[in-house]
Order: sequence, then structure tokens, then C-alpha cells
Amino acid sequence: MVPFDYPANPPIPVDFTITKGRLSLILGDLTVYDARGDRVFSVDRRRLKSADAAHTKALVDSAGNPLITLHFDIIILQGGWKGFRGNSLESKDLIFRVQTTVHSRLRTEMEVFLMGENGEGQKPDLIIKGSPYKRSCTIYMGSSIIAQTSLMYKLGKIIYGRRKFRLTVYPGADHVLVVALLVVFFQTKIIML
Repeated sequence: MVPFDYPANPPIPVDFTITKGRLSLILGDLTVYDARGDRVFSVDRRRLKSADAAHTKALVDSAGNPLITLHFDIIILQGGWKGFRGNSLESKDLIFRVQTTVHSRLRTEMEVFLMGENGEGQKPDLIIKGSPYKRSCTIYMGSSIIAQTSLMYKLGKIIYGRRKFRLTVYPGADHVLVVALLVVFFQTKIIML
């Protein structure tokens, strides 16, 4: 079977299905499937020989190649996540930094600062709002929605358990970045409680 290559900026929204195990974000058991049911991304717990290993995960493609390495940094005010290119944890490979601004049992909000040519700006580039408990979040760029998640329903009945939910990525959004931000969003529930 030939794998489907997603265009960089598809002209229509793309839906993915996300499944996670009971302790998925602790054990690295989050998997993203495309509309055909093929695995596209998954989370792999990094096996680092340092004190940081417990808070480091890699978002990998279907072949197991690391795309983004995610690291929880307790030095950042209230704790925060950093995303690095590929298999790196070096500052030159930093892609984004995520700061939690609101965290309660039913509501979480985060600010995402993307690293550009001139470094990080003062204003967040993306805002994430939602509820990890309800498996729902929306990622905003300014006033535009670039991605959102929701539990899967059919005619008012839940047809899947809480471990399976939908991700819709809108045109122009980077799928890898969106999935990495979702890993951070759902992981924060565990680390911050």
C-alpha cells in the first residue's frame, strides 16, 4: 500500500482520529490516524539518561522518525513546554514554547510562542482553549480557528469512549505542529494536577 502524502496546505479541512490508552500520555500511548485508518503520528516516550527523561516525549511519524521532541521545562514560570525540531533538545532547534495561562479542572488556556527569524515575539502566535477532561480544545491564530478537537458522537449518542476523539485541522495549518500542541494540551492535565 502506498502511503498518502498530505499536501502542505490542503484546500479543505482534514479530519484525524486520535486514540489514547488509559495512561497514554504518561506511557506515550497517543496515536493519530487519518480518514482511511492508517497511523500517521504517535507519541514515543524518550529514553534519555538524565533527570529530564520523565518529561520528554517525541512526536513520531508512521515510520518512527522523530518530528518534534517535546520537553516539559519546570524553570518556565508555572512550568511550560518547549518543542524542538527532530530528535534535538538544543536551543538552536527550538520551534515553539507553550505557557499555561489558565488551568482548572474544566478549563485550560495556553499561549504558544513560535520561534521566528527574529526570535520569540512578545505576543503569543497561537492560543489554545478547551477542556482536557472533555477532550475538546480549539487552537486560534488571531481570531481564526486553525484546529479543534471533539468527542465523537452519532445522533446524540456517544459512539466511542473517551479514549477516541476527532481532530479537524483547517486549511493552512501545519498538521505536525497542531498534533504536537495537542500532546502538550492533554499532557498538561497530568503534570499540573
